[in-house]
Order: sequence, then structure tokens, then C-alpha cells
Amino acid sequence: MTDLMAPILDAASAAAPDWLRERQAGGRAAWADCVFPTRKTEAWKYTSLHALKQDFSVAEPSTATPAELGSDYPELGACKLVFVDGYLREDLSRMDLPDGIKLIRFADADASQAQDITEHLGTVVDASKHMFANFSDAALADGIFMQVDANARVEEPIHLVWLTSARQTAFTVSQRLLVVMGTNSSARLVEQFGSTGSGSAFTNGITELVLGDGAHLYHHRLHLEQAGAMHIGGVHARLSKDSTLNSFHLALGSELKRIDIVVDHQGPGAHCELNGIYLLRGKEHVDYHTCIEHAVPHCTSDEVFRGIIDDQASAVFNGRIHIHRDAQKTNAQLSNKNLLLSDQAEVCTKPELEIYADDVQCAHGATVAQLDPESLHYLRTRGVPRNEAEVMLSYGFINEVVEKIHLQALRDFLRPLLARRFARDPSLTRHLL
Repeated sequence: MTDLMAPILDAASAAAPDWLRERQAGGRAAWADCVFPTRKTEAWKYTSLHALKQDFSVAEPSTATPAELGSDYPELGACKLVFVDGYLREDLSRMDLPDGIKLIRFADADASQAQDITEHLGTVVDASKHMFANFSDAALADGIFMQVDANARVEEPIHLVWLTSARQTAFTVSQRLLVVMGTNSSARLVEQFGSTGSGSAFTNGITELVLGDGAHLYHHRLHLEQAGAMHIGGVHARLSKDSTLNSFHLALGSELKRIDIVVDHQGPGAHCELNGIYLLRGKEHVDYHTCIEHAVPHCTSDEVFRGIIDDQASAVFNGRIHIHRDAQKTNAQLSNKNLLLSDQAEVCTKPELEIYADDVQCAHGATVAQLDPESLHYLRTRGVPRNEAEVMLSYGFINEVVEKIHLQALRDFLRPLLARRFARDPSLTRHLL
């Protein structure tokens, strides 16, 4: 695998700014030493990486027109950066930044900004536990640094869009985002990934969130790639004293999709609300691995993930809560519920609690079920056709999580998209929208 990725790493080495080369070299050395996971590797037991065993090329700047790329993303505000195949498309972007926030491309960073990036980059993600973080470092030639000033209250959402276009040959895209929230700051961020056509595109995406004391970040990460896309990445967050992270995740299925989410409570009073939805059909696959680390006392977390799996699709959810010895007075909850719409669909769910403190309140649970026949019968006796009743019940299964999204414009964008996911006939969604 390292040999297959060598052209990608060589191209990144040539394009990287000088101040990134040390991290890049370290990532390349670590990547070369990685042992590629197999079915016997516990963290990858139910997710095959066979799809990555092909020759990948370096993506060239796309000449696709806006019409060819589509516009399947919401209009959330004045600031939107659109990247196509890893390259910024200024004709699709808007850079009207609100006060109190900076967005800096790694390639454009001056000496002072490069120092700020170097200070925080890689400090949240543990590359020894996440091997593709090493590949991200090795292929690191550019990225986005989002810096929120102390005491800033940024209400206007920051919208970052990464698209992959249809190409004849397989190619890779490296996405890297570093967010540093100042003391007592507040901001809203939406990350969106999408694809066009049926070409083979592999995205390796890493997001690091560093929240200062009292900071509050509303974070949304949407994986809307089509079936042929592949994505391995993760979100890694560090919470300081009295900081709050509200994070929402959505994944539509594709050939290969593995997302790791790690939230590390490092300051007393920190709180994390983590919600997610995954929807699969055909032969698609999604794998979510989450880990909530409670390292200090008086912290809270609430995690809810719901999945709907249809046809011959397969899903994996592994949710872990780790309560360290000093994390007394912790309150942590985890719930994962799954709905199977086919007798060939499958899900592997594994909620975990690892507790070393004795004064905590923790709970976790998982369910796997099919549509409730009594509810289905009730709707049919009221004149609702069976197909429409199935869509209504499926949407109702995830609607509770959708309603927790804090951005009204984002909820309005997602409702029809999610309703149509399992309603191949648009008329079946008439009572939902």
C-alpha cells in the first residue's frame, strides 16, 4: 500500500511550504512503518480496505463547470470555501469573513501564522492509534487554519465544501483542517464532503478542534459522497475548562467510509454533545468509531447515533467512553439505535464503557430492529400506502436527531435529502416535507 501511494507523497513533498516539510517527513517515515490492518485487526475487523489496492494518481486542478459539479449544498451565509479535487475554486467561493475569525490556507501562511499552525497541528490527533493520520501528515501540502479570537461571538456559519469530480483514473485528495478557538469564543462550522460521477476518488480527511477555556463550537460534518467514493478520516477534539462542543455527523453510504471521532475532555466543566446519522443502501458501507475521553472531573458527554441500513448494505458502529481514574463526577451517556430495512442488511454495533473512577454516572446501549409491524399496520389502516408508511416510519426514526441540529438553514436542507434517501418515488415524501 505504501508503494501505491508513493507518487502521491512525492508530489506533496514537492508542493509543501518549507515550514511543513519536517512534519511531512515524520509522517512519511511513520506511514512507511505502519502495518496495514487486516480482518484480524480488532479496530478494522468489519471494514475491508481492499478497495484501496489500486494505483492512485495525483489530482490535477479540475476544469468542471459549476453546472457539472452541481449545487447540492446549502446556502448558510456569507463565508463559503469550495475545494474541488483538493484545489480552492474561487469562482464558487465567498470569503466575506465575519469579525473575530481568520481563515488561512497553509500555503498562504506568513511566518507568524505558520508558527501558530505548527504550535497546534497534530497535537490533538494521536497518530499512533490512527494510522491514516500518518498518511495525512505524509501527504500534507496544504490545509485550512481557522482561528477564532478570544471573546469573539461569531454567529455567521463558516461553510467548507470539499468536492471530488468524475475522472477516468483513481485519484486521492488530502483534506486537513485545524480549528483553534480562543478563550470564551463561540463559532459555527459546517464541513461538507460530496462527489460527482462514478469515478474512484479516495479522500483522507483529518479535522482537529482545539477549544480554549469557555469556548463553544457548533460543528457539523456531512459526508454526502456518492457510492463510488472512498473516505477515511476523522475528527479529533480537545476540550478545555468549561468549553462546549456540539457536533453533528451525517454519512451516506459509499464503497468505503471510515470515520473516527475522538473527543478529549482535558478541562473540568467541559461538555460534549455528539449526534450522528448514517444511511446506507445497495452494497454501501459506513464505519463510525467514536471515543469520548474523560480525563478530568466534572465533565459531561451525551452521544446519540442512529443508523438505517437497507438492501445488502453494512454498517459498523463502535462507541467507547473512557473514564480515567481522576475523572470523578463524570456524567456520560451513549446510545446507538439501528433500523434494518432488509433481511440482508447488517450492522455491527459495539458500545463500550471503560471506567476507572468510582463516582460517576454512565450509561450505554445499542439496539438493532426492523420496522414496527404495529406502527406499520396503524398507518395502513388510516389509508397510508405501505411504501409511504415505511418511508414515514424510517424518517421518524432519525427525525429526533435531525431536530437537534442548531442551524435552521441546515435542517431545511437536510430534511428533503434524508426523506428522499429511501423514497425512490418522490411522491412518498409528501407528508414529510
